[in-house]
Amino acid sequence: MDRTLADDLSRLPELLQAARDVAAREAAGLAGRPVAAPGRSPGRAPLPAGGAGADGALARFAERWAPGFSGSAGPRYLGFVTGGATPASVAGDWLTSVFDQNLSGAGGSWAQELERETVVWLRELFGLGEAHSGAFVTGATVSNTVGLAIGREWAGERLGVDVSREGAAALGPLEVLSGSPHSSVAKAMSVLGLGRDRLRRVPLLPGNREAVDVAALEAALTERAGRPVIVVANAGTVNTVDFDDLRAIAALKERYDFWLHVDGAFGAFAALSPEHAALVDGLDAADSVCVDLHKWLNVPYDAAVQFTRRRDLQVAVFHNASPYLGLPEGEPDFLHLTPENSRRLRALPAWFSLVAYGRAGHREIVERNVALARRLGAGVEALPGLRLLAPVRLNVVCFTLAEDPSQERVAGLARAVTASGEAYMTPTVYGGVPGLRAAFSNWRTTEADTERVLRALAAASG
Repeated sequence: MDRTLADDLSRLPELLQAARDVAAREAAGLAGRPVAAPGRSPGRAPLPAGGAGADGALARFAERWAPGFSGSAGPRYLGFVTGGATPASVAGDWLTSVFDQNLSGAGGSWAQELERETVVWLRELFGLGEAHSGAFVTGATVSNTVGLAIGREWAGERLGVDVSREGAAALGPLEVLSGSPHSSVAKAMSVLGLGRDRLRRVPLLPGNREAVDVAALEAALTERAGRPVIVVANAGTVNTVDFDDLRAIAALKERYDFWLHVDGAFGAFAALSPEHAALVDGLDAADSVCVDLHKWLNVPYDAAVQFTRRRDLQVAVFHNASPYLGLPEGEPDFLHLTPENSRRLRALPAWFSLVAYGRAGHREIVERNVALARRLGAGVEALPGLRLLAPVRLNVVCFTLAEDPSQERVAGLARAVTASGEAYMTPTVYGGVPGLRAAFSNWRTTEADTERVLRALAAASG
């Protein structure tokens, strides 16, 4: 064994303690550090010829790279829809690496059963029934890809084509209908050979809405009668967290033949709050569902879950036929359900957080974030230099400059807020107007944090 590696092995408890000290120090100072580090990164160093050992690696990381990492795990990082990592999920994530389980098959480990238990808990959390099975994937993009892949196989079933064997070309054109699809839907269509140009946008409801007009959707389905299609419904759009009427869309399945995929990347968490649960009424009728866990469940990147009613079709798409992997019989190994063979035990951080805080704890995070988003929205309306682009429906505040909201000026506002170190937000365009999005999904965020963000916005827009 290499001498440095052998020395690290002999000192492993000390090295883990050193890493623990760095992690504890960073976590304790997270609320006070700059939220983003927009400066230039250090130049690239050459590959070391001789190892410095774990102590040396930790020291070099702390010196060269840690100062430039963002505070994305902190309470005022409002870009994208980024949760943090609850204390229990961090513990689970560390143990995921320590145990380093191989989930390609059962492999003499109980790890797959822990994942199955976690999937069942999540299914119940989001109000899905026993007809839905699920598996962990990296994020919403892969979850949407898996759902559409199963939908593609379903379309082949309707047309007498085995797409997994004959290819997408044998299927012919397959259209995907959606009102406000996330960009990952078009990406998934590209990956699956459906083609980005087969995404058909259906008219939205009037009155500053991002929700699909169900009557217009029915008209689009009528035009395509006799040919299977996929409908992607939204449970929480990116800009305004608008929700399609899932129950009304599901009712259309009685008259039209389509696969219903629901993108509930973060909006599905509305199910946890009695005040907002009606927004996801009808989710259980979906044929496939996407939920991103490193958003509102606040587990470390990367973790999402996908659900479907047609596990048989899922296995048809993703099974890996090899003597050393076994056949997907009975309860299939997860390698037969997702694009990955090699995958870490993403379920463990989620399992830890669900056990530690339960339904009630995660409901409190959701409801607090919604209240804080409303508070920021009211504050934005009160600032003379800013205006809302849409109502605050759940946890995202979409706003812009009150005067001359050009791309350049809005980008300048974003840079000024970032440079203050107080907050970070991502740009968007809504209704043709450049703006910013402030997304609340972090378990740490408080009213005091929201006031700091408002002061930063006031200073940058004044």
